[in-house]
Amino acid sequence: MAKSQETFSKKEKEKLKLKKRKEKEEKREERKANAVKGQSLEEMFAYVDENGNITTTPPDPKKKRVVNAEDMLIGVAKQVAAEPQDLIRKGVITFFNESKGYGFIKDLKSQESVFVHINGILDKVKEGDKVTFETEMTHKGASAVKVKLEIVEKVKPVTADVTEAITEVSPEKPTE
Repeated sequence: MAKSQETFSKKEKEKLKLKKRKEKEEKREERKANAVKGQSLEEMFAYVDENGNITTTPPDPKKKRVVNAEDMLIGVAKQVAAEPQDLIRKGVITFFNESKGYGFIKDLKSQESVFVHINGILDKVKEGDKVTFETEMTHKGASAVKVKLEIVEKVKPVTADVTEAITEVSPEKPTE
């Protein structure tokens, strides 16, 4: 006698298929039973209340507000252009990696850290240098551009003779 070609796993798979088919048929029957056909247009309407919630009750005409289209702001509000001297900021380079070509500048006024790339640097800089820079908004945030070393004016030492200055200031004593 020949052995049956159906194995245990084949029987289990067939049972699962029949079970899924039966569940699908039950869901279809449930949807048909709960389906609401023939609703009027008014019954299908949904409204939004003053708080932005969806509701089935129409809005109260007494609470209606008139809004001018010109008063609506879409996007970012216009900002006043800054004056040129406000654009230039001062800071100290807190970190700079020459091999990778980026670093960070700490703004002296706001104490915020601003990213700087080597393409935005005009002079050769290193960590601890005082610099002047401008900021530019990129898709990743603020980035420093036009970075220059800050020019520090040195005070020239006075070379005049100190004794001459003292005799000019103090009157001479009469000699006896």
